[in-house]
Amino acid sequence: MNTQQRFRQAARRRQWLPLMLGWCALALAAGSHGGLVISSDGSDGELHVTADTTIDLSQAVDGTWDADNTAHAGQGIYDADQWAVVFKYSSVTIDPGATLTFTNHSSRAPVVWLVNGDVVIGGTVSLNGSNYVAPPGLSEPGPGGFRGGTAYYTAGVGASAGMGPGGGGASSESSGAGAGGSYGSKGDGNSGPTYGNPSLLPLIGGSGGAGDWNDQSPAGGAGGGAILIACSGTLTIDGAITANGGNGGTVSWYALSGGGSGGGIRLIAATLAGNGRIEALGGSGAKAGGLGRIRIERTVATGDAQVTPDPSVVPLEDGATPVIWPPADAPTVKIVSIGGQAVPDDPRASFGALGADTTISETDTTEIVVETTNVEEAAQVFVRVTPRSNATYTRVEASSHEVITADPLVIRWTADVPVKNGYSAVQVHVVRP
Repeated sequence: MNTQQRFRQAARRRQWLPLMLGWCALALAAGSHGGLVISSDGSDGELHVTADTTIDLSQAVDGTWDADNTAHAGQGIYDADQWAVVFKYSSVTIDPGATLTFTNHSSRAPVVWLVNGDVVIGGTVSLNGSNYVAPPGLSEPGPGGFRGGTAYYTAGVGASAGMGPGGGGASSESSGAGAGGSYGSKGDGNSGPTYGNPSLLPLIGGSGGAGDWNDQSPAGGAGGGAILIACSGTLTIDGAITANGGNGGTVSWYALSGGGSGGGIRLIAATLAGNGRIEALGGSGAKAGGLGRIRIERTVATGDAQVTPDPSVVPLEDGATPVIWPPADAPTVKIVSIGGQAVPDDPRASFGALGADTTISETDTTEIVVETTNVEEAAQVFVRVTPRSNATYTRVEASSHEVITADPLVIRWTADVPVKNGYSAVQVHVVRP
């Protein structure tokens, strides 16, 4: 029997492009005053966190984000089309001293809070990526982020690169420690690209740091997660919102891994108040992770919060209706097939007990077909393949393309990529002209 090669499509079927420059971040709505128009029916009720609490995102019901969720209040809705776990709260309060964290949905989708009242964060909302773990484990990201690479000892082969569009490249016996993950800025030692855009449309988190090759080495730190908090009234932050990358390990001078990159934080409010912290920092390690991205859209700012990295700030008019999701005619990309095998609409990359999302026969290279919509022919399409273990990633530009329809503009791109035995994650990065 042939050894099977297992691949996972890391982008969703309708994944919004990581680079989508120039989109307007808001649309104005006439006739509304004294706040913003946020599409929230409050059907998830009030969230009041009085002590350390973890929200299990795997309990979210499948559906469309704007559906009434009264029957499952507090659990949220997982919308696969938007790749987000969405909560429609009436109000949110995180008491001082309390920390709110999250357990990932199996899709590792980001978190969206749509609040038709006020939000008060006196404690901490944490979407931090996990710190390094022992091999063969993969450190877990914050919701919307990507895992750190694992560490193995295989002479002359090396460890695993970090997962995600900006995952750090793996070390080898000759190349030193694993690189840090990139996102809004490059991680230390990372030769790959940054990704995303200042609008945080689409909402996406940070990438993982790489593991080290040594048999005593730790895995890389995971990427920070991503959250959108949109409230019609006042968002007060006297505590903290963090989407920091996880730390890589420095177990010894010869057992070193990279930190994960910071994630994404997007805040929308009529009034932004408070003097707390908002941060999306890279994790430490032998090579640190890069910074994440922060976006703030508000009508009035009355506080003096510490924000790192520097945010993209957009003033809103009173009564505005902010754009929550990418427009219907936004550029999109999806992977159609790998080695002639169709990929699932909503892949999970379990890398284990649940099996592969797509399985192909043993081969040295395979063809990956990518489809873009509303993307120019002059764009560049790159396919990244990251093995689960014992190899760094490869990034290949599509070698050919074919226009399928002109309106909307649908193009199919083809790339031939090398194949490693075992599980791999596959992602697409589109760079528009």
